Amino acid sequence: MNKLLIGLSISIMTSSAYAEEVIEKEVQDMSDPLAVYTQVGGGITDAGLNLKLGQTYDTNNPETMGMNIIEVKGFAGELTGWNGSSDTNSIDSMRFRNFGVDLTNGRGSQFDAQWDFASNQGSASYSFIQALPKMGPVNLYPLAGAGIAVGEPFDGSTGSGVTDRYDMHGSFYVVGMYSKIEINDKIWLNYNPMFLGAISGSEAFKSSGFSGDDSVLTHEFAVSYQFTPTQNLRLFANWDENTRFGKGEFRVEYNKQL
Repeated sequence: MNKLLIGLSISIMTSSAYAEEVIEKEVQDMSDPLAVYTQVGGGITDAGLNLKLGQTYDTNNPETMGMNIIEVKGFAGELTGWNGSSDTNSIDSMRFRNFGVDLTNGRGSQFDAQWDFASNQGSASYSFIQALPKMGPVNLYPLAGAGIAVGEPFDGSTGSGVTDRYDMHGSFYVVGMYSKIEINDKIWLNYNPMFLGAISGSEAFKSSGFSGDDSVLTHEFAVSYQFTPTQNLRLFANWDENTRFGKGEFRVEYNKQL
């Protein structure tokens, strides 16, 4: 696992060496959900530590920009987690995202793949994002997409090989929105609701694949402070319709634009 993480990190951080230098090195607006820039970040959560690495790359089109991000979540949970939910220092989950942005129309795309090591469940989805005209201090970015869910069978059955132990549970849709509320030039708020539901798949997935139900509304709220044009600190809260705010997931995250 350590070799895999090192290899993925090196691949992302060195990919620009093989691309032409067509992406301007100007400082990007870190409060913009569609901003694309090379970055590094890390933080502490109620279940452990997180690490984030992001790298822009050449799309061979001057009107578009692209970025890959890898996140490693929940390691050293026994030492640093404060809610008692983690009794191990190993990695809880990993996430890979690829962003693409068309600079001419404010339209973006996102490939999002996640894997949870505790439950051996994962997903991969592809979504489109559209920036709407600014309304005073508010920016809205509607999102819509679809994906697949994979992992160990929900019924707990196991086998001797990978094909026996893991299956594709089914497909799902995601509809939601990123939003930004500007307080001033250094402070902003984000509220990002997402609604996910089953499209097809096994009966177990269609009936209980999303927090024990056939669909779920998730919430993410963040308060951010920009220290400098390239550094910020962000406080996140994540919960869903079946989990009250106080029982959700919380994290503090520092981000640096390189």
